[in-house]
Amino acid sequence: MKKNINKAIFAIVCIVLIVGFYYASVNRSKQASGELSELTEVEKLITENLDKSYPKTPRAVVSLYNRIITSYYKGEYTEDQLEKLGDQARMLFDDELLANNPRDQYMENVRADIADYKARSKTIVNATVCDPDEVKEQIVDGYECAYVSCSYFVQEGKQYSRTHQMYVLRKDEDGRWKIFVFYQMNGETADE
Repeated sequence: MKKNINKAIFAIVCIVLIVGFYYASVNRSKQASGELSELTEVEKLITENLDKSYPKTPRAVVSLYNRIITSYYKGEYTEDQLEKLGDQARMLFDDELLANNPRDQYMENVRADIADYKARSKTIVNATVCDPDEVKEQIVDGYECAYVSCSYFVQEGKQYSRTHQMYVLRKDEDGRWKIFVFYQMNGETADE
């Protein structure tokens, strides 16, 4: 009986040592590669390689776009990072939307919106994209299009409101869903 207890204790000690050594070696390799350093949301967004890992669904495109615009209004970035955020957002735009919003004009509009948000003490508290089964797809003028609704819960001072937007995306020649247009729906609703 005592032999079995000694064997069990020895086995447990061995397992703990093996797991400990494994954890230590993995942790060292992560530190060496820099994986342990925590990236900010802005850093995550601007280092995301959209050429290699473009969002697969219309809903995922709108979700990524919402992360970008939410980051705009938080203001936790450098001027260079803001430019890169803008470039990432533009990579999600359809060619026609890009043509109607040249980069310089787009960034000027973004800066004006950010200044307006700051002046009004306004922030996006939460952005919610519709459920996957609520995304509507159809052919319009020969293009595959998708309609994705989104709700924004916004705080302005001590007041809260909810804004609803519809995003219309269409597939490009590479099969990527791109934001073609977006517009506000049903006005705003106030929450207190």
